[in-house]
Amino acid sequence: MSNKFRMRTALDVDDVLLECIPYAIKLANEKYHYNPPLTIHEVNNWGRLGTRADVIFEFFEDPEFFKNQPVIEGAKEFVKELSKLTEIFISTSIDPRFMGIRAERLLKEFPEIPAGNIFMGSRKEMLNVDILLDDGMHNVFKSQAAFPILMRRPWNQNATGMLAVNTYDEFLNLIQVIKQSYLQEEKTLNNSGIVVLVGPSGSGKSKLAKMLVDSDSRYEKLKSYTTADPTAIYENDWYNYISKNEFIKLQEENAFFESTMYAGHGYGSKKEDVDKILKEGKVVIATMDICGAMTLKSHYDNVITIYIKKNRKELLSSILKKRCSDEEKVNRLISIDDEKRNEDICDYSVSVTNTNYQDGFNKIKEIVVGKK
Repeated sequence: MSNKFRMRTALDVDDVLLECIPYAIKLANEKYHYNPPLTIHEVNNWGRLGTRADVIFEFFEDPEFFKNQPVIEGAKEFVKELSKLTEIFISTSIDPRFMGIRAERLLKEFPEIPAGNIFMGSRKEMLNVDILLDDGMHNVFKSQAAFPILMRRPWNQNATGMLAVNTYDEFLNLIQVIKQSYLQEEKTLNNSGIVVLVGPSGSGKSKLAKMLVDSDSRYEKLKSYTTADPTAIYENDWYNYISKNEFIKLQEENAFFESTMYAGHGYGSKKEDVDKILKEGKVVIATMDICGAMTLKSHYDNVITIYIKKNRKELLSSILKKRCSDEEKVNRLISIDDEKRNEDICDYSVSVTNTNYQDGFNKIKEIVVGKK
């Protein structure tokens, strides 16, 4: 990438820079004294849910709400750091009645963002930027940005296959990875390291991982934690199975160095498990979505990401044969197109077919050992 090129990043506001749903929940609990208190985890989807959580919409009609929205902890520092890496735009959907209040808040709290870079309206797909950060998965799905990125929140946990982050630091690290991807530098492992296989559901990541582990005792599969049904997972002894409540508890305790949601199920990994394999001088073999892969890159230097390609018809066939619910299959099917964007930021790309994994396996082996 030329040093003269400066990427453009659009940031959403509500629950990306300013508290919105958590603030509305706080106000609702103070006003109505819910017992038990209303929690953010009850807002588990976008829009009205037909539950007591719908009370939050009451506060979105009050101008005082928008005047007093708290700045999310770390948001000011995040914007300052991001402004050093990219040009920043604001893309915020807000009722016209409150646009003036929103603009005043943004100019006061985030002086690094020029007034002329603030765009208000729901048609976020019309904004021509390189990167979008938004907590609304509908905005991410429709975005024309080269890299639309989801800010993970409880109401978008079912989003699958798209780039997503949990924290500002993860986003800043991802920006650096995206910038490096333009350089197209060829990478190899130095002794022990980490190989991450990335790709759509049905691409054969787990099958290729098994072939690698079976081929050489120096390779070891990273055993992660998941809320998924073990009967629906290939090589299900490669996972630790826990409940959704246990998963949330581990997340809140920061037990995972990376965690994500895929097809409605939680997946997380512990740094201590990665470190143990590396200390033994082995190569870590991991199968992750792009979010987990990028987080690994932010924690370790010696990481290679390999995107596994398969044609659309074969992907559909593989997904439909999976032992999982129809809803989960739908989530996996609709993520296929979003997954394709992830190939651009992986270090390598390897093609396979449902009848030929061997050629892909041989190519991965060449990549891992540094043969050209």
